[in-house]
Amino acid sequence: MPDLIHVQYATTGESTSTDAMGMREMQARAYTARAAQYLLLKAPPASGKSRALMFIALDKLHHQGLKKAIIAVPERSIGGSFDSTQLSKHGFFTDWTVPPEHNLCTPGGDKGKVGVFKKFLEGDGRILICTHATLRFAFDELNAAAFNGCLLAVDEFHHVSGNEDSRLGELVRSIMSNSTAHLVAMTGSYFRGDSQPVLLPEDEAKFTGVTYNYYEQLNGYEHLKSLGIGYHFYQGRYMTAIGEVLDTNQKTILHIPHVRTGESTKDKHGEVGAILDLIGEVVSADPETGVLNVKRKSDGKMIKVADLVDDDEQRRSRVIGYLRKLEKPEDMDLIIALGMAKEGFDWKFCEHALTVGYRGSLTEVIQIIGRCTRDSVGKKHAQFTNLIAQPDAKQPDVALSVNNMLKAITCSLLMEQVLAPVIKFKPKQDGEDTPKGEIRIKGLKGATTDRVKKIIEQDINDLKAAILGDDAVTKAIAGTIDPEVLNKVLIPKVIETKYPQLTAEEKEQVRQHVVVGSVIAGGEIVHEGDKRFIRMAGQFINIDDLSIDLIDSINPFQRAYEILSKQVDVPTLKAIQDCIAATRIQMTDDEAILLFPKIKAFVQTHQREPNINALDPLEQRMASALIFIKKQRQQRGQ
Repeated sequence: MPDLIHVQYATTGESTSTDAMGMREMQARAYTARAAQYLLLKAPPASGKSRALMFIALDKLHHQGLKKAIIAVPERSIGGSFDSTQLSKHGFFTDWTVPPEHNLCTPGGDKGKVGVFKKFLEGDGRILICTHATLRFAFDELNAAAFNGCLLAVDEFHHVSGNEDSRLGELVRSIMSNSTAHLVAMTGSYFRGDSQPVLLPEDEAKFTGVTYNYYEQLNGYEHLKSLGIGYHFYQGRYMTAIGEVLDTNQKTILHIPHVRTGESTKDKHGEVGAILDLIGEVVSADPETGVLNVKRKSDGKMIKVADLVDDDEQRRSRVIGYLRKLEKPEDMDLIIALGMAKEGFDWKFCEHALTVGYRGSLTEVIQIIGRCTRDSVGKKHAQFTNLIAQPDAKQPDVALSVNNMLKAITCSLLMEQVLAPVIKFKPKQDGEDTPKGEIRIKGLKGATTDRVKKIIEQDINDLKAAILGDDAVTKAIAGTIDPEVLNKVLIPKVIETKYPQLTAEEKEQVRQHVVVGSVIAGGEIVHEGDKRFIRMAGQFINIDDLSIDLIDSINPFQRAYEILSKQVDVPTLKAIQDCIAATRIQMTDDEAILLFPKIKAFVQTHQREPNINALDPLEQRMASALIFIKKQRQQRGQ
C-alpha cells in the first residue's frame, strides 16, 4: 500500500553540527531564552532537549542565583538521558554532574525515594533526577514554598493536564502560583491524546516559548534523506498479515496492540511467540543480556531480537540494560514491545517503526514515529507503518473498525503537517505576482495581533492536532462533509474551544491560516517553466490564482480520501460512509446556510432536488439540509 506521506530532506547537517560551546542549533536557540522564569521548549525526539536543559540549568545555578535543579522524567528508563556529562570538553563553561545518590531513576518504589528527595532540598546537593511519580509523592509531603530558589524541569511535559484532577498539573500550577521556582517544560508534542489542554490559557501565557520543529530537525541531518508514513489494512487477525509488512532486513521496532483493544488476541505472549515462529527458530537466549538469537527461515541468518513484552522483571531489566548500550547496527535487529520503547527510547539505527492497531493518542503516535527518525550512518530512509483492521460491513464491530481506521489516517495527516516544511503565506494584492519562495493568496487576512502571530508561528501544529482530534472533523476523511462546512463551521468551533479569548476577527485570521496551511500541505507543487502549479482536489491550479475563497472550497483531507477510496473496495467504502451517516452531527443553522447555495446550484444543474437515498454522501447531506430548511420555514410560518 502506498505511503500517505513521503517527505524528502536536504541533509544540510545544520541540526547536528555544534557551535563553539558545543550546542546544536536547537540547543543554542533554547539557551538564548535561559533567563525566562517559565520556559516551554517544544522540540522533536533526538533534537537534544536533555542537553539543552543541562546548559540552561547550569546557567541558572551559576549565573542566575538558583540553588538547585530538579529534573523529573515520566519513567526510569529516560533518566539516563540526564546522566553526568562532560560539557566543558566541547566548549561550555562547566560540566553536568549528578551524584549517584541523587539519581532516583533506579529500581525500587517511588514512595521510598521521597526521603532522599526531601534531604536533597534541605542539603547542599545541586542536581537531582527523579520520576514524575517521585516528584508527586514528594510534593504531597511538602508545599510549594519548599521549591523556592529551585529550577524544576519536567520532561515529556504533555503528561501534565489542565484538568483539575491531574496531580502533576496541579503540582505545576501550585509551584507557579506559590513559589519563586523556575520551570522548564520540555516536550516533543505539546498536545495530549484526550481533549484536555496541557496548560490552562492563563498559565500558558506566562511561559516563554521556544519551538524547533520536526522539519528543521530532519532537514538538518547528515544521513537521513526521506521519511515515509503509511498504513496497511488486514482482515481477520493481524498475525495473518504481519508477514507482509515485517522485514527483518530492516532494523525494526514492532509495537503489538494493547491487550484491551480489538486487534489483540488477549494473549500477548502468544502473539510474540507467533511472530518469532514466523521469522524462524529461537536458537538461544543470551543469559547475560536476555537477547534472543533467532535463526531466520528465509536464509538461515542469525538475528538478534529483544522481547520487551516479557513480564519477568529481571529478564526485561537485562534486556533494557543491553538496549541502552547499543553502539553498532549489528547489536540488534528487532525489538518487540507493547507499552515500552516509546518516549525517550533511543535506538538510532532503527529504520522501521511498525505499529499494530490504532493508538488512541496522537502524542503516542508521534513518539513512536520518533523512534525511527534518528540520524545514523548508512540510514537513508525511515518508515512508519500502521497495520490496522479493515472495516467489514458483515461484522458487528464495524463502527469501531471505522473509527479506528479514520483516526489512524488522521494521525498520518497530523504528521504530514508536523513533518512538512513550514510555509509562510501572505495576503496578495490585486495584480501582484507571487515571488519565488513565497505563497501569496488573494483575500487572506494577515496576522494583526501578537496573539495571532504567536499561534501561527509557535502553536499552529498544536491547533491542527486539536482539529484533527475532533470527531466531526475526522469524519471528513471519508468524503461525507462538504468542504466549506468543514472549513467554515467545524474548524472554527475547535478554534473557539481552544482559544476562547480571541476576538471574532482574530479567530478568522487563525482559521484562514490553518485551512490554507492544511490544503497547501496536502497538495503537490510542480514547476512548468517560470510558473508554479499546485495540485488540489484533482486539478492543477496556478499558484498566482490562489484565493481564500478557492481554498475554502477544498477539503484539506482530499488526498487522504483519494488514497482511501483506491485502497478499499466499494462495499467497504460504502460501509464506512454508512457508519458515519448513522452517527452524523445534527444539522445546524450554520451548515444549512452554507449548503443552501449549493442546493440551488444542484437543482439548477440536475433539474431535481437532492435525494436523501443517493449514493453520493454529499448529495445525501444536501438533501438533509433541504429537509432541515423546509422544517425551519414551516416552524416560522414562512
